[in-house]
Amino acid sequence: MKERFLKLFREQIHRRGADKLLEWVESTDFFVAPASTRFHAAYAGGLLEHSLNVYDVLMQKHYDAQADDLESCTIVTLLHDICKAGFYTTEYRNRKNDRGEWERVPVYAIDDKFPYGHGEKSVFLIERFMRLKNEEAVAIRWHMGGFDDSARVGSFTIAHAYEKYPLAVKLHLSDLEATYLHEQRKEEASE
Repeated sequence: MKERFLKLFREQIHRRGADKLLEWVESTDFFVAPASTRFHAAYAGGLLEHSLNVYDVLMQKHYDAQADDLESCTIVTLLHDICKAGFYTTEYRNRKNDRGEWERVPVYAIDDKFPYGHGEKSVFLIERFMRLKNEEAVAIRWHMGGFDDSARVGSFTIAHAYEKYPLAVKLHLSDLEATYLHEQRKEEASE
């Protein structure tokens, strides 16, 4: 999966600073991190798998070669959750095994060293190396849809974002489908 990610990134993203961004991504745990602690792809490599799943869904169901920019679609799908690099840690908890005996097992936990928001943090991290177009920044910022804390408290900004930028809707739908229809919902922390 890592080789596929690198191939897509190098062949489809040509913006100034992309090489430095990729160098930074490779210096993080992005390729081995989970996508979540327990909701989806909560296992080593889950974040990488999720990013590729989102890319695949968008390209298969929502990409219009006449209207969409391939580079933009690649950027938002592969990097929308870059905020999760360096975000998880492994802890140990007691859990009953199949024989009903307690045992100590590794689980993923959140260790957010830079609590800046989910989509906002991904935009910030990408833009440390490479400029995003407005539609890309908005798509990444609002990819969580109604699960975003700002949207849950009644912000209408997300509705305006979706009305103005179709890429934001496409990314959100692709993220939802990848998460709920294509990914395992189990926990497996690495030791």
